[in-house]
Amino acid sequence: MKEILDAINALDSSDATAEDFAALPLPESYRAVTVHKDEAGMFEGLTTREKDPRRSLHLDDVPVPELGPGEALVAVMASSVNYNSVWTSIFEPVSTFGFLERYGRLSPLTKRHDLPYHIIGSDLAGVVLRTGVGVNAWKPGDEVVAHCLSVELESADGHNDTMLDPQQRIWGFETNFGGLAEIALVKTNQLMPKPRHLSWEEAAAPGLVNSTAYRQLVSRNGAGMKQGDNVLIWGASGGLGSYATQFALAGGANPICVVSSPEKADICRRMGAEAIIDRNAEGYKFWKDENNQDPREWKRFGAKIRELTGGEDVDIVFEHPGRETFGASVYVTRKGGTIVTCASTSGYEHVYDNRYLWMSLKSIVGSHFANYREAWEANRLIAKGKIHPTLSKTYTLEQTGQATYDVHRNLHQGKVGVLCLATAEGQGVRDPEMRAKHIDSINLFRDDAPNRGE
Repeated sequence: MKEILDAINALDSSDATAEDFAALPLPESYRAVTVHKDEAGMFEGLTTREKDPRRSLHLDDVPVPELGPGEALVAVMASSVNYNSVWTSIFEPVSTFGFLERYGRLSPLTKRHDLPYHIIGSDLAGVVLRTGVGVNAWKPGDEVVAHCLSVELESADGHNDTMLDPQQRIWGFETNFGGLAEIALVKTNQLMPKPRHLSWEEAAAPGLVNSTAYRQLVSRNGAGMKQGDNVLIWGASGGLGSYATQFALAGGANPICVVSSPEKADICRRMGAEAIIDRNAEGYKFWKDENNQDPREWKRFGAKIRELTGGEDVDIVFEHPGRETFGASVYVTRKGGTIVTCASTSGYEHVYDNRYLWMSLKSIVGSHFANYREAWEANRLIAKGKIHPTLSKTYTLEQTGQATYDVHRNLHQGKVGVLCLATAEGQGVRDPEMRAKHIDSINLFRDDAPNRGE
């Protein structure tokens, strides 16, 4: 592994060729963050909050997987923690070993994924080490980031939108050999160019959430946001909402940012948002008890929104909390408006008053990650400095359990990064001039905010 790392660290100053990288010897094993199949029942009887990722996540030495056609082995310099890492670590809503077992039955090649351990992680920034048969667009030595859509594309259903492929899976969640590791196995149609002005950990942070927010808010497959739209964004300073806020601002829309503390409100202001609601300060309680919502609170919330928009209701609600907020989201959307939803971090069973949907001709749109084109466009905006990573804190690979715990308990801002092969923060910057132009935005979410990599 040291020989690989030395070659990568010399990339910006050496004349190394693809052949040189292809000649580097692969190790027999590498370190990876895993959950174990025989521990899938370890949290039985505990509430979701009581389940602790620090107990279930392991740092193991694992063998390098076999490389198949259309695939690449990538040396992972940095990764990040997403909420699907939390779900995997606490075995909710189901154990991910069920996904791996079903995938393993698809073909002799996919059988590789059905193992007694699951290597997690759905983001990476790194360097291609090997490519499989039939790969022409990528070569060893290429600096890349990866989006997390894994598709087989053997069905016609997926060819207008790969998210509709019946064999669509999220890499590192529904497949094995994910990005929280020193080496990862990906399909080469997951690869995209690493933004040159970002460090490894910064480049790894946007992948899943940036692409998800792009499809959900900007794409015609989602809300199709346009200039002038009022967009209500729940959790606007978080890993997903922070990208939605940036897309709204960059696209000429008006984000109404819902946050839960003055500190998070300040982050939204520094991003450029003006309309901000601190839901805790306002004391909104959308549920009277476990079974009954309070429409009076929906109305009070709607009145606050109109106060911030000059009397207008919202055109789009960017929904991801789910059960806790969904009734309010449907209510406050304008006639003919759109509630676009992904995830459901507060619960999957959404309850709302359908009168406010059908009689006002509102639409609910389901959105899940992004297709390759959408992910590419979202990454292109990062590379152009139009959208910025929202990295707040970086951990080592050994600290992934703590990083995942922090995301589980919502102790973080923006995204949480993990150094894999990178030995320190700030490595991997190839365009310091562009970085200098955007350094304040790059560091916006950081607690310490140093000008690393300049």
